[in-house]
Amino acid sequence: MTGQPTRQPRTRRKAPVPVGLLYSLTGTYGIMGLEMFNGAMLAIEQINANPDLDFELRPVVMDPGGSLPQYSEQCDVLVNRHGVRHIIGCYTSASRKQILPLVEGSGALLWHSARYEGFESSENVIYLGAAPNQHVVPLAFYVLKNLDPRIYCLGSNYIWTWEINRVMRDILAAGGGTVVAERLPPLGEKALDHLVDDIASHAPGAVLNTLVGESAYSFYSAWHAAVAERPELARITMLSLSLCEAELKLTGQHEGGHIVSSVYFQSIDRPQNARFLSDYRTRYRGYGSPSVDTEAAYLCATMLGRAITQAGTADVASVRHALYRDRFEAPQGPVSVDPENNHSFLTPRLGRSTAAGTFDIFWQSAKPVKPDPYLAWLDLEDIAPTPGSKTSKDPLKLLF
Repeated sequence: MTGQPTRQPRTRRKAPVPVGLLYSLTGTYGIMGLEMFNGAMLAIEQINANPDLDFELRPVVMDPGGSLPQYSEQCDVLVNRHGVRHIIGCYTSASRKQILPLVEGSGALLWHSARYEGFESSENVIYLGAAPNQHVVPLAFYVLKNLDPRIYCLGSNYIWTWEINRVMRDILAAGGGTVVAERLPPLGEKALDHLVDDIASHAPGAVLNTLVGESAYSFYSAWHAAVAERPELARITMLSLSLCEAELKLTGQHEGGHIVSSVYFQSIDRPQNARFLSDYRTRYRGYGSPSVDTEAAYLCATMLGRAITQAGTADVASVRHALYRDRFEAPQGPVSVDPENNHSFLTPRLGRSTAAGTFDIFWQSAKPVKPDPYLAWLDLEDIAPTPGSKTSKDPLKLLF
C-alpha cells in the first residue's frame, strides 16, 4: 500500500563487554604506548563491526603516563569501579609487575602484548609477546656465530635489562664470548652522550641496547651523530630486542645495519600482514608506523574477541579454555597459546635495519616455536666451543 511508513529492520542489541586499555599514552614511552593502543583499538573496531556477533567490546581507556603508582591505581579503577575482567596493556615489565597482584587477586585476565624477559607464568596473564627463547636466545646465538662476541650491555635500570643481560651473559660465556661492560642509566635518563666514548674505549664487537623510550632515542641520536664524525665506530654492531620501525625515525640520521630480534616486522610477506598494514594506515592515516608492539596489541584484542565468540561468554575461565583451542593466522604468522604456561607459539626472526626506516629479514624459524619462559629446555653445553672453531655447531640450527 502507498502512503504507509516503511518498516525498518530492528537492530539487534549487543551485550557490552568492558575491556580495559592500560597503556601509557604520554610520558617517556608514550609513543609506543599510543602505537599499542591504536593496534588494540583497530581490532576492537573490527570486532564490533561484525553484525554476526551478539556482543561488543567496550573499551575503558586509562593513561598511567609511565607512572608505576598510576598503573596500580588505574588498574584498581578498571577492576573495582568498571567491573573489567579483561585488561589489554602494559609495555614495561615494571608496569606488569605493578598490577599483577591486583589482576590475580581479582580473578581478571591481563592480555600482555609486549615481548619480555621471561621467568614468569601466571594463570591470569595471556602472554602474546615473545618469550626469551623466541627473541633473546636467537640474538645471542647469532652473535656467537657471526660477530666478535665481546658485548657491551647498555640498558635502562630495571627488570627488563637485568634479566636480558643475565641471559645474554650466560649464553655468551657458554659459547666463548663475554660481556665487557654493563651500563644501566636510570629509566627515562636522556643525558647519555658520554656513553659513546665509554663504548669506544671498550672496543666491543657489538652493543646490546635495552634502553627504553626516550632514553633509547637519545642514545641512538648521539651514536649516529658520533658515527658520522668517527666512521671507525661503524664497525661496532648495534643489537636490539625492541627497536622497531616507529622508533627508527626518532633516532637521528641512520644509515642502517642495526640487528634486531623480533617475531614481527612490517616487511613480513603474508597476505594477512598486507591487510593489517592497509587497515592500520587507512584507520590512522598519516599517523604512526605499526610495529611488533602494535601487532601484538592487535592480536590481544582479536584473540579475546575470538575466544568470547567461541566460549559464548566473557567469563574468564571460559575465555581462557576457548583460547587454548584457537589458532589464529596473524599478520606475523600462525599464533596459538600454550596451555602449559599461557605464553604463545611464535615465529622468531632476525632483521637488519635500513636507511629507509625498515627491516630486511635475513633469518627466521621454519615454524612457530613453543614458548619456554624459564629457558628450561636450553642446554648451553651444546654451544660450548671446540678446538679450532667458534662453536661446535650453528647455534641457531641447534635451537630450531
